[in-house]
Amino acid sequence: MPGWTGWPAPGPGRLRPGQVVTGFNGLAFGLESVYGSLDMERAISLTVNGKRRELQLNDADTLLEVLRDRLKLWSVRESCGVGACGSCTVLLDGRPVSACFLLASRLDGRAVETVEGLGDGDALHPIQQAFLEHDAAQCGYCTPGFIMAAKALLEEHGDPADDQIREHLSGNLCRCGGYPNIMRAVRAAASQQG
Repeated sequence: MPGWTGWPAPGPGRLRPGQVVTGFNGLAFGLESVYGSLDMERAISLTVNGKRRELQLNDADTLLEVLRDRLKLWSVRESCGVGACGSCTVLLDGRPVSACFLLASRLDGRAVETVEGLGDGDALHPIQQAFLEHDAAQCGYCTPGFIMAAKALLEEHGDPADDQIREHLSGNLCRCGGYPNIMRAVRAAASQQG
């Protein structure tokens, strides 16, 4: 189908090119019958955590799949798979995005930053340090996404008000309910920068 934007993005547990399923009416169909061939591959150049990467990708590969499966950046987590929870938040050209919702083949020439790109050697980034000091991670699954969203917030608004913090982090969910500690950590990181 011309103009396909990649939604819903194929990924773990979803249809992949060549895969066929049987619908409720007994008719077999696959992605190709709806969107045409997705087996196209293309070469892209992506800067990840400051390093230029030349990658050969399938058109259906999400940024999440590329970061985790190819580049082994485990901080980028999949939870909802539809860009609604924030677990896969990374910075794309400095802006927070859901990696599970972006087709990597469309990101040629762009820059991606993950938690692995923060800090300096053994020294934590101030936001990471604040999350540690304020117990802002309970199970830790959502923490990398919150840290990246907080980094974007603090780069845009050096000393944000509580309402700005809540608004900016509203796309990130913590199933453990650690929001008060996350707020304290972001405030502390902001005061260290200021």
